[in-house]
Amino acid sequence: MLFHYGSAEDQLPYSFGPHNSLFFPVRCVADFLPDIGPVERALDLGCAVGRSSFELSRWAQQVVGIDSSTAFIEAAKVLQSTGRAIVRRVEEGEITSTFEVYVPNGIDPQRCVFEVGDALNLRKDLGLFDIVLAANLIDRVASPRILLSSLKDLIKPKGFLLLFSPYTWLPEFSSKEEWIGARYKGDDPVRSFDELHATLTRNFDLVRTQDIPFLIREHARKYQWSVAQGTVWQRQQGY
Repeated sequence: MLFHYGSAEDQLPYSFGPHNSLFFPVRCVADFLPDIGPVERALDLGCAVGRSSFELSRWAQQVVGIDSSTAFIEAAKVLQSTGRAIVRRVEEGEITSTFEVYVPNGIDPQRCVFEVGDALNLRKDLGLFDIVLAANLIDRVASPRILLSSLKDLIKPKGFLLLFSPYTWLPEFSSKEEWIGARYKGDDPVRSFDELHATLTRNFDLVRTQDIPFLIREHARKYQWSVAQGTVWQRQQGY
């Protein structure tokens, strides 16, 4: 909730910190969609507590946010219905503090629909979307390869796929055999983007790449700084 909805002061009160790394769920949408323009339907796959879904509603008439966590989806629904929530965060050891978060201004929350679902086994009647956003998801599912192969069936011809990932491949999420790149082929390293590009260009054209830093607060004096690679793909016509 802090990562998605906290103010800059709530997330990072130190003036010397990397403030350009805040509001990642907002920047995944706001930094990329102006080039795409208004659309009919958008899907936020792995939406967590829903900030990117709400931001997508600035461009899309309907947004479907899906996450495997029931708690995350319930939190998104509370924000959708009440516009606010009280959040507790760790300050130091057992010491905590509370603060309030709000749904951002200028959106219509009723454009969003939130539901629990498995990104690898989505319900069959979802339909097609003009935009699919998957932020920090591909390295957190059991089979990234299945996920990537399924995306073409969710997106309209000439529609857009927005992928973001720091490529933090860990065996507790997916076996090494399922990793996208991140290994050697003989003596040559195969980077995640290399294999991602080879896989997606069967059905998509690469439009843009951009590094997107993000910051996750663990407690008042400990933060995790990461850099996701953002890639935008356009579904090829005629498939």
